[in-house]
Amino acid sequence: MSREPDLTWPPLPLGDWSETCATLHRFTQIVGKVRLACTPWINHSWHVTLYVTARGLSTGPMAHGARSFQLDFDFVAHRLAVREMGGERREIELRPRSVADLYAELMRHLDELGLGVDLVTRPNEVEDATPLDRDTRHAAYDPQAAHRFWRVLLASDRVLRRFRSRFHGKSSPVHFFWGSFDLAVTRFSGRPAPEHPGGVPNLPDAVTREAYSHEVSSAGFWPGTPGGPVDYPAYYSYAYPTPDGFAGAPVRPRAAAWETTLGEFVLPYDAVRQAPAPEETLLEFLQTTYEAAADAARWNRAELERREGPPAGLRRISVPRSPAS
Repeated sequence: MSREPDLTWPPLPLGDWSETCATLHRFTQIVGKVRLACTPWINHSWHVTLYVTARGLSTGPMAHGARSFQLDFDFVAHRLAVREMGGERREIELRPRSVADLYAELMRHLDELGLGVDLVTRPNEVEDATPLDRDTRHAAYDPQAAHRFWRVLLASDRVLRRFRSRFHGKSSPVHFFWGSFDLAVTRFSGRPAPEHPGGVPNLPDAVTREAYSHEVSSAGFWPGTPGGPVDYPAYYSYAYPTPDGFAGAPVRPRAAAWETTLGEFVLPYDAVRQAPAPEETLLEFLQTTYEAAADAARWNRAELERREGPPAGLRRISVPRSPAS
């Protein structure tokens, strides 16, 4: 008997939604730039990221003077919501529409609520840098594909949080970068790194160099790039600076491989989705690639790592009980 598909890990072939992916990437850039304008700078650009929620992606609360508001993508009802602390709410429909059209409607709602912001409308980390307020080319939106993408983010977020809990040193939150359009978590050795060469498309080198000011081992998920070296959804793991011997280190599962062009390990999403135990398969990739990076760079792993779970003497909280029958 064949195993029924696990809908927690839905199929997400890039070719089926590449146009929606490109449009949604720019939708998230609009929202992310609002967060950039309304949030104090935090090291490594952690202040600009979005966060996975039970229905989509969110900025979390942002300050506008003495007021607070947040922007939430809902990939169940397919809305972009503006929520203001006093109870005001506006909703924008996520549907086939141009990036410029969504930009104009969001700015209009923010102005009406007294939450207006001035943004640099050039998108970041993409080759096509058409300003977001003038981008009429990207206008696709497949709600089923957007929903599947969010489901993958939701499942990945859960595993990345478990992985993050195994580290005692400095670590980023699990967060979504709208520039590179990926969900990521980053661990730090605590040592400074050599200056990064920069060169990321449409991103100031100063931003890149501050992001990589210290040694890191970073991992995450992204949907792939049409025509790129990885044109399919995949998990990745890299180190900066790349230590000698890292590329040749044995990692698991067997489907994981070193991608020379990107300079990182890659595990196809389908290898996780189709595995008998997807969560454990992904954890194995995250753990073995981190260990390869940390060992090659001679991190002080004994001081930086911790056991998963609560400290000794504290009771582990169990998964919620099933409803009484």
